[in-house]
Amino acid sequence: MTQTDDQQQHYLDRLKKLARLRELGVDPYGGRFADTQPFAEIRRRAEALALDPGQIVERERARAAGRIMLLRGFGSLIFLTVRDRTGDMQIGLSKKALADAWSVAKLLDLGDLIGVEGTLGKTQTGEITVWADALTLLCKALRPPPEKYHGLTDTEWRYRHRYVDLFANPHVREAFITRSLVVDHLRSVLRERGFLEVETPMLQPIYGGAAARPFTTHHNALDLDLFLRISPELYLKRLLVGGLERVFEINRSFRNEGISTKHNPEFTMLEVYQAYGDYNDMMDLTEGLITSVIERLGGGFVRTFGDLRIDFTPPWSRRTYADCLAEYAGVRMNDIAAVRAKAESLGIPHARMDDAVVVNEVFEATVEPHLIHPTFVRDYPAAICPLTRRKPDDPSLALRFEVFAAGCMELANAYTELNDPMAQEENFRRQLAGQKETMAVMDEDFVRSLQYGMPPAGGLGIGIDRLVMLLTGCTSIRDVILFPLQRPKAGSTAARIEDGAMG
Repeated sequence: MTQTDDQQQHYLDRLKKLARLRELGVDPYGGRFADTQPFAEIRRRAEALALDPGQIVERERARAAGRIMLLRGFGSLIFLTVRDRTGDMQIGLSKKALADAWSVAKLLDLGDLIGVEGTLGKTQTGEITVWADALTLLCKALRPPPEKYHGLTDTEWRYRHRYVDLFANPHVREAFITRSLVVDHLRSVLRERGFLEVETPMLQPIYGGAAARPFTTHHNALDLDLFLRISPELYLKRLLVGGLERVFEINRSFRNEGISTKHNPEFTMLEVYQAYGDYNDMMDLTEGLITSVIERLGGGFVRTFGDLRIDFTPPWSRRTYADCLAEYAGVRMNDIAAVRAKAESLGIPHARMDDAVVVNEVFEATVEPHLIHPTFVRDYPAAICPLTRRKPDDPSLALRFEVFAAGCMELANAYTELNDPMAQEENFRRQLAGQKETMAVMDEDFVRSLQYGMPPAGGLGIGIDRLVMLLTGCTSIRDVILFPLQRPKAGSTAARIEDGAMG
């Protein structure tokens, strides 16, 4: 969006008002304005008074601050709709009550940040109002908010200007408040269960813990190539070796891959490791964490996601990978000929794929779309799970589960962790030989750590972004990431990718 002539004129008009404010001795960028009350609290107080239309209660004072979202002038009277983090409030300004500050009131614009003090009352039409007798300009906005302040509709513009999106769209702000509550509650529950929050390196000399393409960078002082982590898994397991028996990290991870409604190159995961546990413990923990979050947020266990209604009521369904494949694909997992024939019928280019990869491609295409309500799918093909302990009675299967919901939405991934150093080293060697998007070299130090002895353990990863999507009804991951990665605008530079130079 390039700057229009009207936008440029608005900017110039506001510059003139800025100059006029300074002539009046008013600092257009304000200062400290303490002891404010949230609008939601002020509104509750006013509702409790059961005011009549037109009534003003002089003893009931309010002090608040926020952004002007609507402005209506009627001669010696101005009505503002002002927004703070808790909602909107009508502010009444009168020439008589403000006296010298009236000259400031006449220079206000949409988007300006103000502080007011005054009395509570209702207008003749019954609108709760703060009748201001003191006005402080806290920040003069040089750009106006969108014309329809109650909602931006240009999605791309919203993502590029999230700072506007947040104050212009209350539902967007609520989604991110919910995200904060989700993360805070997950931390609280894990701490109550004896887990220790830790931090592991984001810059890693060897990347691992998942099959993904990394971002590469360079450390100048050490003359060393490094990678942004694709997962914290191998470092967290080292902590199990060191005796930290229950650990978790809410981490930023990075994968140099595609962007979609479910994928962002930079994303947030919760990873949890519990010594002396297994993937059954992780199932219980996953269900307990997420249902506890839902209870904390309120609103019931049934959530709307696009056209779907997802029921999170526990207990969740627990099914085997093989049973799901047989039901929805109509093939047995070990019948590779039938699986490849199914892949052919689905248009999956499978000729150069390993058997286990073909099985999983068919699973993704045929099973996942049917998993609407949260479902644990367990016992994956061992060949695609190099960090996972195998089933004692069937080594072709790995003690791994994933949680799916909303059709094709992977929400969690967990293992009974492999702690046999020789088996782990052999799995790494096969992984390096067979796939491109894996570790460039083996993490020999991780194998060495296992040689010192890692306790049997369960490990769990939950995608925070996707969890928040499901709990808020946001169908794009970019709606739950404050500043999602965007392609630079055509014909622009990094320093000038927004609306063009001002002035």
